[in-house]
Amino acid sequence: MIRWRRGEVVRIRREWPGAVELDVATEEGQARALAYPALVGRPEPGDAVLLNTTALAMGLGTGGYAMVVALPDRLPEDPHGPGHLVKARYTPLQATVLGADEQDSPHHEVLREADSLDGMPVVVADLHSALPAVLCGLYGSRPGVRVAYVMLDGGALPAWFSMSCARLREIGWLCGTVTTGQSFGGDVEAVTVHTGLLAARHVLSADVAVVTQGPGNLGSGTRWGFSGVSAGEAVNAAAVLSGRPVAALRVSEGDLRERHLGLSHHSLTAYGRVALAPARVAVPELPGDFGARVAEQARPLGERHELVPVPVDGLHDALKASPVRLSTMGRGLEEDLSYFLASAAAGRLAASLLP
Repeated sequence: MIRWRRGEVVRIRREWPGAVELDVATEEGQARALAYPALVGRPEPGDAVLLNTTALAMGLGTGGYAMVVALPDRLPEDPHGPGHLVKARYTPLQATVLGADEQDSPHHEVLREADSLDGMPVVVADLHSALPAVLCGLYGSRPGVRVAYVMLDGGALPAWFSMSCARLREIGWLCGTVTTGQSFGGDVEAVTVHTGLLAARHVLSADVAVVTQGPGNLGSGTRWGFSGVSAGEAVNAAAVLSGRPVAALRVSEGDLRERHLGLSHHSLTAYGRVALAPARVAVPELPGDFGARVAEQARPLGERHELVPVPVDGLHDALKASPVRLSTMGRGLEEDLSYFLASAAAGRLAASLLP
């Protein structure tokens, strides 16, 4: 189940908050590796490393790294400070963090009785790649609002994996990241998506929350076997906490798989079957026959949700000005423009709900 290798750090390629990308020499040649210093310590050239090369051998696009498991000759110091919330539980790399909702947290009193998002718009999307596009649409209409990212655990577990999150946090497009469930490494840790949303509102003082899984997406080509079903559950969580859920549709002209062409079956299943509470569904007013196809495919969602047509004029320019690189499934902005326009449309709709 795990491919173990030993290696030696050749050089530091680049780093961003929470992660270091390396070139590592192994018996099979040089490989690209990733380390999380908070878990294993900071590798330096010449260090021996123990690697998990499973994802690298599988050729995974998003997770195609050899992962540094340990620096066996230079172990980090024991952690200090409070925190009893264990994430990645009962795995060899389970980590203890301070949960915002646990008793030792300074936010425990705020969250102990918290029960409402006070009408906060909550944009829910299937893929992590939608996050910057949602923000482009949101800030294009309402610059200066506070936005928190609530990360589900359907993709990457460490928030540190996301270079987009690090950059969006750095420039102030995110006031913070809340990692929920088994995900970890955010500015705020939470046990569930419910307390994650409450923390976004009452700890980070967010005006809007955006909810997606972390980078990476697990799909099996079956109706129910994909990690994005959590989008429907996030809609339910936002609604039960008196938030205003906004559903971002997964739309594509560039994905030639029939189940994802036009409106993806992921959106139809997550919002049409899993989401039991009503949401506002942002239906982008895309041009031509393709736009008509998307609108027709979305029509069954109107039985449970409010379908809101959203003009996309000006969104292309907003997306071109994105402060982070836009990419989904290896396709950039111009290669799958409709995907990013649909995500930005959800951000534009959320902006219209703010006072």
